[in-house]
Amino acid sequence: MTTQLTPQESEDFFCRALCNAVGTGYMDGYGLRMACDRSQYKDCREHLLRQEKEACYEDILMQILRDGGSLTFEDLECDGEYTRSITLKEVHERVQLSPAEHLANMLTEDDDAETADVILQTVFFEDIIFG
Repeated sequence: MTTQLTPQESEDFFCRALCNAVGTGYMDGYGLRMACDRSQYKDCREHLLRQEKEACYEDILMQILRDGGSLTFEDLECDGEYTRSITLKEVHERVQLSPAEHLANMLTEDDDAETADVILQTVFFEDIIFG
């Protein structure tokens, strides 16, 4: 059974997952590092600041996706075998493929690093392969 999320819900869940797993360094334990185009990061940060919006790391990453860019998890331990990139299209398509209990945790705001981990792995890797 697949949960149907709106694009906005998918983006909100993904952003919260970034906050709980990337912002806290949780994914580093798998030898994965978040990467994006530095120039695009700077441009998106400045764009958000001009709009007087928050410019935290995860919001900037989301703006990169909304502007047509991509995010990459770089594999630092297995010669790049697990390096994966995504666009906003994958966020919209794949967040809702996450296991129902983790989506329910997001809906009830009872999410944590484990919930975030599962959602990010679903989006980037299309299944859970770490942890």
